[in-house]
This record gives sequence, structure tokens and C-alpha cells, in this order.
Amino acid sequence: MIVIALGANLPSPAGPPRATLEAALARLGEVEVAVVRRSSWYRTAPVPASDQPWFVNGVAVVETARGPEALLALLLATERAFGRRRGARWAARTLDLDLIDHHGAVRAGPEPPILPHPRLGERAFVLAPLAEVAPGWRHPLSGLSAAALLARLPDPEPITRLE
Repeated sequence: MIVIALGANLPSPAGPPRATLEAALARLGEVEVAVVRRSSWYRTAPVPASDQPWFVNGVAVVETARGPEALLALLLATERAFGRRRGARWAARTLDLDLIDHHGAVRAGPEPPILPHPRLGERAFVLAPLAEVAPGWRHPLSGLSAAALLARLPDPEPITRLE
């Protein structure tokens, strides 16, 4: 299973954050990354807490023949196409596409992508939609489901399903 997390809290050339996420998924479909399942969209607080706009987040399970490096390069190019400019860490953004899992691969780096995503188990904005869209998924290192990881969070950030 290949899992991608999506998020945005600024408008892009495609429109407001939710429209941007929909357009990004459509764009991936045009370059041989088939969306198999997509979670609902969620309204989430910025992490770490700040005064920037809240995010719209979701998760997609995709299929592609691309390996992890090629897929990550495509995700970064897609971010740029939607106006993403990398600057300060955790800054507001038009589009954020993270490779969460690539068929259970475990890669520590130093070259990206690090798999599974290193902060996956700390983020309700990834775990809640992942539990929705792929309840059978298991973390490649811990073996825990997304729901179990979500339940272990000591103080998860606020998250509300939009649809």
C-alpha cells in the first residue's frame, strides 16, 4: 500500500485549500499515480500551534509503478506547481504532499524519502484520515494500526471531519 498525506492552509492557483487538494489529486492521476481511495477532508489546527490559518488535511491510498524516490520527486514538483515555496519549517502553505508509506518500506535515510514518514505516529491530522481510509494498514515498524496510534496520542490537536 502506498499512502500520501495531503494538506493546505493557503489558497493556490487552484483556489482555496480544499479545491487545491482535489486538484492535486487530479493532477497526480494524470501522471500515472492512481488514487485508489481517499479519506474525507478534515479541518485541523496548525502543528505546532500558531496564528496561521487552519489546515484542510486528508490521506490518499495510491497505486503507481514509481519507486519511493521518483514518487517523492513527483510530489515535490506537484507542490511547486500549486505555488508551494519552501521557507520556514511549519509555515503556512498552499500544498503539502507527504509520502507516508510505500509498501511497508523502512528507510532511515540519510537520503530521502525516510520511510515510514518519521512523524506519522505523532500527527492526528494524518492518523485520523488514515484510520478512515485504510483501517487494515499497519505501521511498518510498530505493527500498530492508525487507530491504535491515534488512541495513544497524549493530547491530539483539534480535528474535525468536513464531509
